[in-house]
Amino acid sequence: MKRFFAMMIAGISCVTMLAGCGNSASTETAETPAATETAETTEQTEATEVAPAAAENVKVDKLTIGFVPSRDPDEIVTATEPLKELLTTELAGLGYEVGEVDITVGTSYEAVGEGLSAGTIDVGLIPGGTYVLYEDGCDVILTATRDGLSIESPDAKTWNDNKPTEPTDEQVTFYRGLIIAGPSEAGQAIAEKVNNGEEVTWEDLDGLNWSVMNSSSSAGYIYPSLWLQENYEKHITDLTHAVQADSYGNAFARLASGQIDVLCCYADARRDNEEKWTTEFGRTASIWDETNVIGVTDGIYNDTISVSKTSKVMDDAFKAAVTQAFINIGNSDAGKEVISIYNHNGYVEAKAEDYESERAAQELIKSMQ
Repeated sequence: MKRFFAMMIAGISCVTMLAGCGNSASTETAETPAATETAETTEQTEATEVAPAAAENVKVDKLTIGFVPSRDPDEIVTATEPLKELLTTELAGLGYEVGEVDITVGTSYEAVGEGLSAGTIDVGLIPGGTYVLYEDGCDVILTATRDGLSIESPDAKTWNDNKPTEPTDEQVTFYRGLIIAGPSEAGQAIAEKVNNGEEVTWEDLDGLNWSVMNSSSSAGYIYPSLWLQENYEKHITDLTHAVQADSYGNAFARLASGQIDVLCCYADARRDNEEKWTTEFGRTASIWDETNVIGVTDGIYNDTISVSKTSKVMDDAFKAAVTQAFINIGNSDAGKEVISIYNHNGYVEAKAEDYESERAAQELIKSMQ
């Protein structure tokens, strides 16, 4: 029965992406729940007219932006500092004089979702899984686009045979989750089985030390759970040794030290930790030499920009201005540099229906707990 529900998710995902194709995406295959942006969509986005500023701009004392801690919080705060001026400038051109843009990094994904629901955070850059969990308190306005990758396959060995993973110019609205084995003896042994085409059993996986993200993380928890369910009729909570990391950076540090054997992350998080692997994390060989993919999830619809339903400043007019401001920022070179901290390359308008497959995934996980 669980396998039946997992198959249903793939079907729902395809239907969802077809429903959203008029907005931002088209479906490539039955397994891929979103597809590359078409040139036509990109041109339409770039051609969107900027609304003329009102005779007297509306004053907003403070706009609070919340980021999830998928990277080191200090790194996020430093990288996104220019966003304050970019947003202030764009919103001024759209009729809003913002006194202060406050950028915060939540202590967890849930903390940002709760802040949006409470109205203490006005705008949140959050994954689809977090949005779905907290959609009673927030509205999705944008979906991120990102550079495609040189490897796009549901097969783990393909990722290993063709590494290192490189970015491409192709823009996509989905990504995959990866389960990556590290340099520990157990990690190397499981990778060898995968690369030799040998069967990996549940006992093999359960004997490993795992690192996962919190339960609202799409790539770090939800979709790896579905991968386990589909292939082994098991769930992350069935693993004997699974610990939660507070960021992907910390998870890679533990992988490098041998504290864990495998981790769950987005594709391909190794690119973001390549330099640290041989500096901060103390390894001598390349991250590409010492790590291998042992599992690949189905496609995951990209991160969102969502706005609070209870925010005191976020009325419909200001929501529209914020939406256009982020689109404009994503179309600028300076903006692309800032949002690259999350591997975002730009933004397209989104609607709640785009994340229907995420809702189905969450419901299935709840049923397995």
